[in-house]
Amino acid sequence: MRSLPLPLALTARLSPVVVLAAAGWTLSSGPASTGDHESASKGGGGTKSASAPATAAATKTYAASPAPCGSVTVKNIKSLVPGAKTAGKEIPSTDTKLRRTCSWNALKGYDYRWLDVSYEITDSDEAAEKTYKERIEEKSGGGDVPGLGDQGYSVVNLTTEDKQQTREGVVIVQASNALVVVTYNGSDFESKKAPDTDVINKGAIKAAKDAVAALEGGQ
Repeated sequence: MRSLPLPLALTARLSPVVVLAAAGWTLSSGPASTGDHESASKGGGGTKSASAPATAAATKTYAASPAPCGSVTVKNIKSLVPGAKTAGKEIPSTDTKLRRTCSWNALKGYDYRWLDVSYEITDSDEAAEKTYKERIEEKSGGGDVPGLGDQGYSVVNLTTEDKQQTREGVVIVQASNALVVVTYNGSDFESKKAPDTDVINKGAIKAAKDAVAALEGGQ
């Protein structure tokens, strides 16, 4: 099989450690979306006291992120990212207790796939909900995903660079005081086309279900 040059956007994705280490934290390792958006799918008050902050911290649902590289089942990794090492590669974080990301990527034949799973633990449900709303506003054009955590959202974008299409799906989930973000994309270097929207969207949601189950299971 002849070797094929990767488009610039995908070449950049093959060196995520340097990029993410410099940035500290990022929601998605994919290229900035420059193409059209595609629809993927559709407190009470009380008397304050000096002990209130400590009590709130002690009752957080999730105190730490689970191991992200164990968050997606081996079966689903093999299905979503054919040819990838199922162990994945964890990206360095400034605080592994609160923020962790794992990536899988592989080029099998002419077919390229990339999957990221990220966790972020916030101080409260309210903080997580606020961040969730801000992030889905930044990624408009998608839709709600029922049955994922407290609320879930999915969006798929298509980009084209050097005549090569890449389709990327992002799923954002709020589960109590935690945020789960899954990024899944793909390209076909022979046809220059991207996988169908449905393929990318369903794949991202499948990985997100695994990731939320891992969070809830305390892995």
